[in-house]
Amino acid sequence: MNTPRQLGPFSVSPIGLGCMNLSHAYGVPPSAEVAADILLRALDLGVTHFDTATLYGFGANEELVGRTLGPHRSRFVLASKCGIHGVKSATGMRRVIDGNPATLKQNCEDSLRRLKTDVIDLYYLHRWDKLVAIEDSVGALADLKREGKIRAIGLSEVSASTLARAHAVHPIAAVQSEYSLCTRNLEIAVIETCRRIGATFVAFSPLARGFLAGALPEVASLMPKDIRRSMPRFEAAAHAANLGLLDEFAKLGRGAHASMAQLALAWVLARGAHVVAIPGTTCRTHLEENLGAATLELQPDLIAQLDALFNQRSIAGERYNATTQAEIDTENFATP
Repeated sequence: MNTPRQLGPFSVSPIGLGCMNLSHAYGVPPSAEVAADILLRALDLGVTHFDTATLYGFGANEELVGRTLGPHRSRFVLASKCGIHGVKSATGMRRVIDGNPATLKQNCEDSLRRLKTDVIDLYYLHRWDKLVAIEDSVGALADLKREGKIRAIGLSEVSASTLARAHAVHPIAAVQSEYSLCTRNLEIAVIETCRRIGATFVAFSPLARGFLAGALPEVASLMPKDIRRSMPRFEAAAHAANLGLLDEFAKLGRGAHASMAQLALAWVLARGAHVVAIPGTTCRTHLEENLGAATLELQPDLIAQLDALFNQRSIAGERYNATTQAEIDTENFATP
């Protein structure tokens, strides 16, 4: 399973590194020294796919990646994202979704500067701005590709129908969305549509934001600005209900001679040869553990057991609150 996989036109390690939590989203990020060490250790361990975005740390994550990995630019595929950026407000930085072509082109120029590179290998529209036709936003990315500033176009958190509209304007190399044993709505249509059109499906949060690694026994310890505090799935009652699934999950992992994190990642990779995963971490030990999943082969009976244990009926709580969900275009399961 450790065989390289296609990410659009590129060949990459099946497990890449999502760089977001080195600068963003889960409370106080690690020091610059620790973050740089994680990036370089991942590179040394054979990771060839690093994923960042304009949004992460409002540019700080791209600067980190550019500063640390810039000298090694030829050794990896660089992915970043446009369409969500920060603007200053009276209370600090505020995130804004903006898919206007001029904005996306400016996002790209800013990202190239921060990343210390002449070209971004895979450039995603981070969210579809529903006030702008997807055809117009993708058209701007196609312009950037023709200009040699990006090499391939991706989309994030879009439905199969939006993907089809975008693909009609320019071939889409990859779709990135949250996908794990706990978040299965991409199975409705998007993963299969990616396979059909020849796009890679990139799973972010494949460890369900730490839950499937057994790293979050209770939510009261989360830092005040940790984004999980706003997620219904991590409200006390829902989280407590979901914790009840982990004993059996850990037992299945022991039977496969794998940690819970490795079992969760191997399950994602087993969904298809066109699927790759980008877990994030701030810890060397967890990084090494995660990458070990790439050599884990799951038998069909174990996959069936995992699917029976984790599914849209067994997981309590939605992944996003109503405000955030309104920004998402992916299909969702009907409410029972």
